[in-house]
Amino acid sequence: MAYDPGAIDATLTAAVGDEPGLIAELRLAFVEGAERASAALATASDLIAWQTAALRLKGLAASFGATRLMALAGQAADRPFDRAILVKLERAIARL
Repeated sequence: MAYDPGAIDATLTAAVGDEPGLIAELRLAFVEGAERASAALATASDLIAWQTAALRLKGLAASFGATRLMALAGQAADRPFDRAILVKLERAIARL
């Protein structure tokens, strides 16, 4: 699953205009939020915690136009405690 940096950049540019500093700050906030959601998935102790973290990541990805990450997070919500999907999510986030 490839990462498309253009989608995130386009979404941020549409939201804030040509403000490179603000775009960088928002991109960092996005990555940090995705990392927190991934960590919550990795430490989820029950179904509700897993699905909450997966859906939070899906919503975050949707907000930033990261459609591939959004799709992976949706798969995670449907596949509780699937370590293979967690590894895919972690790799996708690392590429951000």
